[in-house]
Amino acid sequence: MKEFFKMMFASALGVFVASTLLTVVSIVLAGMMFVSLGSGIKSTYTPNPGECIFRISLSGILYDTVEENPFAALLGSDEALSLRDILTAIQRAEEQPFIKGIYLDVGMFSAGTSSIDAIRRALVRFRQSGKFVVAYADNYTQGGYYLASVADRVYMNPQGVLGLTGLASQTLFYKGLMEKAGIRMNVFKVGTYKGAVEPFTGDKLSDANREQITSYIGGIWSHVVQGIAESRKITEEEIHAFADGGYFFADPSNAVEYGLVDELKYRSEAEDAVKEMVGQEKGARMKTVGVSRMKHAKKVGRKYHNRIAVVYAEGEIVQSAPSSVFLREKYITEKLGDELKKLKSDENVKAVVLRVNSPGGSAYTSDQIWKQVAELKKEKPVVVSMGNVAASGGYYISCAATKIVAEANTLTGSIGVFGMFPDASGLFDKLALTADVVKTNSYADLGDMSRPMTNDEKALVQGYVERCYDTFLTRCAEGRNMSKEEIDAIGQGRVWTGKQAMDRGLVDELGGLDRAVELAAEVADIYNYTLIDVSTAENFFKELMEDRLDGLKLSVARELTGEDYEYFRTLQQIRTTYGIQARIPFDMKPF
Repeated sequence: MKEFFKMMFASALGVFVASTLLTVVSIVLAGMMFVSLGSGIKSTYTPNPGECIFRISLSGILYDTVEENPFAALLGSDEALSLRDILTAIQRAEEQPFIKGIYLDVGMFSAGTSSIDAIRRALVRFRQSGKFVVAYADNYTQGGYYLASVADRVYMNPQGVLGLTGLASQTLFYKGLMEKAGIRMNVFKVGTYKGAVEPFTGDKLSDANREQITSYIGGIWSHVVQGIAESRKITEEEIHAFADGGYFFADPSNAVEYGLVDELKYRSEAEDAVKEMVGQEKGARMKTVGVSRMKHAKKVGRKYHNRIAVVYAEGEIVQSAPSSVFLREKYITEKLGDELKKLKSDENVKAVVLRVNSPGGSAYTSDQIWKQVAELKKEKPVVVSMGNVAASGGYYISCAATKIVAEANTLTGSIGVFGMFPDASGLFDKLALTADVVKTNSYADLGDMSRPMTNDEKALVQGYVERCYDTFLTRCAEGRNMSKEEIDAIGQGRVWTGKQAMDRGLVDELGGLDRAVELAAEVADIYNYTLIDVSTAENFFKELMEDRLDGLKLSVARELTGEDYEYFRTLQQIRTTYGIQARIPFDMKPF
């Protein structure tokens, strides 16, 4: 039996080593292939005169940035799109004389309203150049329709659904389940509105939390309704009537009667209508250019010595990012601070735009990044561009900037902190488990889950949380030229929309990334400049090797979709979360 296990181990080790070597060789060969195949993709692209339709196919969740996978084309998978790519491609299409219009092919697409607003503005500018925008969908999600509503013509499948329903926010509470398991959570926080801890302490929303949620979803929905009404030239009352009447599940002709859709057409009919607009033959394949090519189209204008760097800070703020094979998420780590240090010493970079799209996270990491933003501002202007959410720790890393620009529907603020310590003594009792501790000092076993916390321990932790909050207030007060009392009055964990935040002095202007870049140039007093993007993503090949060495985890993660993945992600976050948190009270779902 002993020899059997030796042979089995040796065989398994041999297979693993051979597999790993094969992976390395494959990476090298594929990398060599990419040098030849990928060079054409990366180079400047000139549209063919016959390719006079720019097609934007939207599906899945839209992030600010997506790192390019050089093997996507080789493996036959579609390249993921990002807000940055789409905005760049629309600008290039506007400049290209061969491009006559945009065909917006809206699939099961979801994104924050701030991202959608940015694309809507770009499409409006495109139309103002004398070109057309036509939208089609088999079924419109609410966010997909909000985007499509800006088009010249909006088509929908005769059997389709226009999911215009309004907004709702649901909070799941774990307290009852935890009590049944014999676990209770010791919560330490500062902020009346800091609702992140409520799922662990109650069974319904507090009055303060309900107030803030009602306020911001009302503000977001009002903005969306107003935008649709203006684009479709109908009244806001008609939009509310469609949503309240449940017409999204009624006959699709109701969408036409309410003026939300121009015509009901099958996809082939909608595409024939677009082809007719540019003189392409009906029945033939539509000749189009996609985002992946259009974003590399030749840019009108020249390159300049002066540069404005755009740095993307997207995802939860953590001390160390979990393995990418486990979670399909983006994270902000201290690597962001390292990039800001480099930009500080780059004489060609005259200003920096920090694009923040984050619900917050680790208070410690947020403070380290804040320090680098503050140091960078001493040398050159730093303008923050807020995306869908820049709250709690996301606001912490923003507050030291020279200027802050937010979208009207950005969720921001949430100036507050919290910490949680589980007490599993009840579970220990249920399982007849006991524990005994030997320690050298009074608080050596602080955080021991097998017993309740003492009053002295609770006082220590609460004092620490309060000091963190006071530091947070100080950072915001210094950055915004306000008193700590003024910040505290609009802090306390309260979440604001971008519009509400501007009215209260937390934000300087409303606008998108383009406005933030313009403002950075104004503050830096430069008129001719070149934009450069700075990525803080991990190296592709490094991630690939890590994934290969953790193949079992990768296989499990790939099998998880929908709610299963959300549960898995939540457990991973709980497991890897460390220290005091400056995080928004909930997870943001795409619109």
